[in-house]
Amino acid sequence: MCGIVGYTGTRNAYDILVKGLHRLEYRGYDSAGVALINGEDTLNVYKAKGKVNDLELAASGKDCSGTLGIAHTRWATHGEPSVRNAHPHVSESSNLAIVHNGIIENFSLLRDQLTERGYHFHSDTDTEVLVQLIEYAQVTHQCALSEAVRIALRSCIGAYAIAVLDRRDPSTIIAARKGSPLVIGIGKDNQEFFVASDATPIVEYTQEVVYVDDEQIAICTPGKPIEIMDLKNNQVDVNIKQIDMDLDMLDKGGYPHFMLKEIFDQPHCLHDCMSGRLFNEEVILSAVRNNRARLLSATRFIIVACGTSWHAGLIAKQLIEHFCKIPVEVDYASEFRYRDPVIYSTDVVIAISQSGETADTLAAIQLAKESGAFIFGIVNAVGSSIARTTDTGIYIHVGPEIGVASTKAFTGQLTCLTLLTLALAHAKGTIEHEEFVSLTRELQSIPGKIEQVLTTNDQIQKLARIYTYATNFLYLGRGWNYPVALEGALKLKEISYIHAEGYPAAEMKHGPIALVDNMMPVLFIATHHEGYEKIISNMQEVKARGGRIIAIVTEGDQQVNKIADECICVPQTLAPLAPLLSVIPLQLLAYHIAVEKGLNVDMPRNLAKSVTVE
Repeated sequence: MCGIVGYTGTRNAYDILVKGLHRLEYRGYDSAGVALINGEDTLNVYKAKGKVNDLELAASGKDCSGTLGIAHTRWATHGEPSVRNAHPHVSESSNLAIVHNGIIENFSLLRDQLTERGYHFHSDTDTEVLVQLIEYAQVTHQCALSEAVRIALRSCIGAYAIAVLDRRDPSTIIAARKGSPLVIGIGKDNQEFFVASDATPIVEYTQEVVYVDDEQIAICTPGKPIEIMDLKNNQVDVNIKQIDMDLDMLDKGGYPHFMLKEIFDQPHCLHDCMSGRLFNEEVILSAVRNNRARLLSATRFIIVACGTSWHAGLIAKQLIEHFCKIPVEVDYASEFRYRDPVIYSTDVVIAISQSGETADTLAAIQLAKESGAFIFGIVNAVGSSIARTTDTGIYIHVGPEIGVASTKAFTGQLTCLTLLTLALAHAKGTIEHEEFVSLTRELQSIPGKIEQVLTTNDQIQKLARIYTYATNFLYLGRGWNYPVALEGALKLKEISYIHAEGYPAAEMKHGPIALVDNMMPVLFIATHHEGYEKIISNMQEVKARGGRIIAIVTEGDQQVNKIADECICVPQTLAPLAPLLSVIPLQLLAYHIAVEKGLNVDMPRNLAKSVTVE
């Protein structure tokens, strides 16, 4: 989950690397470091505990010259956050430096073997073992760095994306990956190369990139075409892709935090998400059109996802079963891959991931493919591992999401899942024409209705000041809004560090009601749809026990207003689309409570945006 970046070319590497680290900081912010080689073959390494700003302070006034360098922002796996455990790590001779994203699972055995051979270790990390192993291979076999990397990686078990340099070769970066993302940007006429965990540090400089695949090694030397080999030393054809990313999406645009910007971006993002796919009363998805027979013949859909994407999957289950009449299972990818699931060749597995790099979801996909299932991906990151591994899929097209707590990706996923459902139901003939038309028309109105919901921001900001005291929160919903309750609770936990639980409202009586007192805020999602009268009864039960009630209600509601302490209104919409509106106040509430508590909203403790390790 760490972020790596590298540069070799003619520019000052330090400036490019630090800017790249800032753009990758959502991947980890326990510590940061940079390694630079100047023209005198001198290797300078600077590190700091904390964020990239702390690294800049540590490097201030020091020699940061050089046109070759690698850098890293860390999410700790092996070893506590500290300067000694920060990357880059150097080899015994101080000739080699490495940055690494991933986990080397057999590092302990390798460390013992290297210690017996006279190597010394100065950190608790698995990464330091890897750089020592590469040097050992280089010395033992008297070979080039690229060959030493290949030899060393064949002894490693686990996941990695690495960039390695040798101070005796002040122009070349060796990069490799397995199970962790890695992209290489190619400058004009191969005069410079950019290495990174994703395209955000690269897009400013070039639109030509190569996505490195598993067990591949890339050799990047300015003035020469990029060379890619596999671990068996076979040359691999280089497949150059064009990327198109809006740089404005990488900037806060005047907002105090990326999270708030991304919440307010949602009307525009969902319009982009539907653009070219929803025409008046017609849904056109090339993924469905090109795989019509396979999708329509499916006897079951299995959705695999993690975190927020899993919540989107729960709503998709209701959508697909209700409108397409196909049974759907929803699994945490981390559980699916280990529970020996029964998978048939007639199954369609839908993998949902914002980053397209989620390690557990990738492993679940591989397991499903081995059983002959058809894999359908729903991802945001173009060119990501899941996008390249699946048989077909849909990009959600909401732009880069920088805030660690997912907001616009969730509503983008729901929009794409709704479009997929409508396309399938229409093709299967399981939806009446009038209902299909009604849903497509209403879906097109959702961006405008989200804009209406966003006008409640000031109300929610004032409301948040009351609830900074809370140590627990209960979120309750029914039907379409039950997964929204889960998502709202997750948002609050992630960024405000308040313990929160989401439940189906009817399940409250089976345990959680024991927690309700005058210090327990209970948030009900009570829009005017099926189960409305039932959820009012649940509110009365909470009120009778002194609980303080916040309610998300449909505009014009009178009944809930008489019961709840606070009501936040959302526009009327059709029940299957209600989550797209009801989730917005929950995002804002979590955001403002965290801000009122003085917390770092975009970089919550212990979390990272892209979970690329187990």
